[in-house]
Formats: sequence, structure tokens, C-alpha cells
Amino acid sequence: MSRIMRFDHVGVTVRDLERVTAFFVGLGLEIEGRAFVEGEFIDTVIAIPDSRTEIVMMKAPGGGTGVELSSFVRPDPVPGSADAMANELGLRSLSFEVDDLQARVDRLAADGYGLVGGIGEYEDVWRMAYVRGPEGIIVALAERIG
Repeated sequence: MSRIMRFDHVGVTVRDLERVTAFFVGLGLEIEGRAFVEGEFIDTVIAIPDSRTEIVMMKAPGGGTGVELSSFVRPDPVPGSADAMANELGLRSLSFEVDDLQARVDRLAADGYGLVGGIGEYEDVWRMAYVRGPEGIIVALAERIG
């Protein structure tokens, strides 16, 4: 029987690859690789003929699940809902554990990225906040406190 071996990555399609890459690097992720992808392989997989996309693969310093940022050269990107809230259907956030939530939130605020709500605590175990990054991407940041 076929089985899943591991969770590899989450893909995020963006318009401004440089800005979003810089956001995630500032958050602490590292770039693993960058490439353009086009041709029969990608056309078959995504079912968009004659597509071309630039991809940046990123990982946290400790490894684990990666983030694939993709920006289409062709066809033109189609806008999504940049102001989506947590109850809107679809992928809503990428979550990362951090060692100092307030410091990370302060650094992101200095770069112009604010909280969606506030910093909350869950049962004296976690402190957590949602930050809205470029292009409406919501990043959940969590610090273990208990």
C-alpha cells in the first residue's frame, strides 16, 4: 500500500517574488535554491500550457517542511483575496515556532508588517500572533512558554 513519507513543502504563489522572499528571509528562513521552471513537466503538472514560473525554495535553519515561493512569468498572475480573514475558506496561514515572539513581532513591525489582531496566550503553553506580510500572506508565529 502506498503511504506518505513526509511533509515536504507548502507552495505560495506571489506577484513580487523579491519582496516576499525578503520577508521570509527577514523572518529567519534560508534560501535553498532558486530557478525558473517551464516546459512539458510543469505544463502537465499544473495544467497551464506554456507556463513559466520562477521558484524560490526556503527552509527554516533547523530543517523540516519547506516553503516554495512561486511567481508566474506567464501566464499573468490572477489576484487572490489579500485581506482574507481566518474564517475564509482556503489556506490561511503558514505557522512557525519562534524563540522570542515579541522581538520577532517588533522586527516585522519595523519592516512595515503589522499584527492581524493581538498576541494571545493559550493555556500557559503558547504565545501566538498572526502577522500579515506582503501580498496578504498571514504568518502565525508561536512561542512555547510552558
